[in-house]
Amino acid sequence: PLFIEKVRDIVGLYLHPPDRALVLCVDEKSQIQALDRTQPLLPMRLGQPERRTHDYARHGTTSLFAALDVKTGTVIGDCHAHHRSLEFRNFLNTIDDAVPKDLDLHLILDNYGTHKTPMIHRWLVKRPRFHLHFTPTSASWINLVERWFATLTDKKIRRGSYRSTRQLESSIRDYIRLNNENPKPFIWTKTADDIFASIARFCQRTSDS
Repeated sequence: PLFIEKVRDIVGLYLHPPDRALVLCVDEKSQIQALDRTQPLLPMRLGQPERRTHDYARHGTTSLFAALDVKTGTVIGDCHAHHRSLEFRNFLNTIDDAVPKDLDLHLILDNYGTHKTPMIHRWLVKRPRFHLHFTPTSASWINLVERWFATLTDKKIRRGSYRSTRQLESSIRDYIRLNNENPKPFIWTKTADDIFASIARFCQRTSDS
């Protein structure tokens, strides 16, 4: 529903962000497992790839709430044991505290239920500088924070060994701190019309086959 309208809205924020405002891509990476490998990771050597054991012990999970600043590439992040509306509201408070009060905030979000509860609605009514933009259903690819989550997984989480959720969360916070010391923003280049044309070509090939 409203696929075209939502794509135009979000791509417009990427390509032509509003003045005196911050565009943040927000999402949760839920159920991140604290996995302790049975043997230490073996680093890459000449002619040999990095190696890790296939077996591990589980030591709990955590959920990461993250907001990626589209312009700078910096990230605001919090880890919580759950990912309910309560934790999402607390993360919105974190964003509210971190961003200067004279800036409007445009948040790009998916359609997860915790983003639309009465609790969140009441919170937003009291803070008119927050503007929510929802991605189309099953279109997480349009939310740039998903790309940042993939980098976090490849460079940090998957390569680590964690004996507790506290150790895992500390490692994630270290990665966010390093990211923010030398941020590299993702650059969106496709217009909405480019995206629609790609979809049309795909549909045409599918129908022809």
